[in-house]
Amino acid sequence: MQKAVDSADAYVIEGKLALPYSYFAGRVGSTFITALRDSKQILGVRCDKCNKVFVPPRQTCERCMADLRENWVQLENTGEVVNFTVVRYSDKHLPRKTPYILAMIKLDGADTPLVHILDEVKIEDIKPGMRVEAVFSEKTTSTILDIDHFKPIA
Repeated sequence: MQKAVDSADAYVIEGKLALPYSYFAGRVGSTFITALRDSKQILGVRCDKCNKVFVPPRQTCERCMADLRENWVQLENTGEVVNFTVVRYSDKHLPRKTPYILAMIKLDGADTPLVHILDEVKIEDIKPGMRVEAVFSEKTTSTILDIDHFKPIA
């Protein structure tokens, strides 16, 4: 049922409007994505004042507001599941066919979790603390999806 629109004071044209859109990840985000794409390395940034390691990297420390742009650290491709959810709704913009699992993964060497796809595991077998490792995509996309997914390790 379509809702009536009061257009007494407006000029209305029926139709669709397409807006071109580009996203620039910035210097920090671009360094992160380029390392994934070219070297299959996951990078974070370390705060020299707080000693906290952030992944995905950010420009400024959330605790002390220090500039983090030059404090890159290479992280392990392994970590543990902190929490997870199952995506059950379909949408053309989602990266996978539903259902699929999105997990908060705290990489070894990082203090903040990274949200990414968890695969190669049954939903009923997932639990916080589960050890996982990154599986890199064979075809690069120059996005976070250059990590295709994470999978459980023994």
